[in-house]
Amino acid sequence: MLHLTAADIHAAERIYRLNLVNGLPGFKPANLVGTAAADGATNLAIFSSALHLGSDPPLLGLVTRPTSVPRHTYQNLRSSGCYTLNHVPEALAAAAHYTSADFASGVSEFEACGFTPVYRDGFAAPYVAESAVCIGLRLQQELAISNGTVLLVGAVEHVYLREECLRPDGTLDLAAMGTACISGLDGYHTVAPPVRFGYARVGQPPGPLR
Repeated sequence: MLHLTAADIHAAERIYRLNLVNGLPGFKPANLVGTAAADGATNLAIFSSALHLGSDPPLLGLVTRPTSVPRHTYQNLRSSGCYTLNHVPEALAAAAHYTSADFASGVSEFEACGFTPVYRDGFAAPYVAESAVCIGLRLQQELAISNGTVLLVGAVEHVYLREECLRPDGTLDLAAMGTACISGLDGYHTVAPPVRFGYARVGQPPGPLR
């Protein structure tokens, strides 16, 4: 196998290094983060860094890039305390990726990229109408990371999803939803139906669930 050391990675050309390191975790969730500024201007940005932090209470993490330059998503959610996570539909992957362009602060990525903002149940951040799963979160904590990024801890307050894609055991049928996932910086993938396994116990290798 090819062996790369930390020194090798550090010495690599910048774009090569970005592509390599971003691909190391494998497939990642594709989410559009919706926020609103104090004046009501909406913002939408693609993120692949959402992660599960706990189920009781339900907490999700989101890692932001360093805030040494203006970050509209970060500024908005800090101001309002609210933000949404919305699954990226496979058919709209190109439009979702377009939200990563450096739009001016007065331009809404919802409008520029062809998504529909929708407000639900008095929540202060906009959801994406086209998404099969939409989550409303309230910021609970910020944890600074050594490289200048920030881990945002959000409490799940609202979940909206297509009822037919929720299985009786609480799992989500992401393939039926048409939810996309991401590899590296710019690879968007369709999701195949999974092979699911039962609860693992010592001495009892799990078999596929029927």
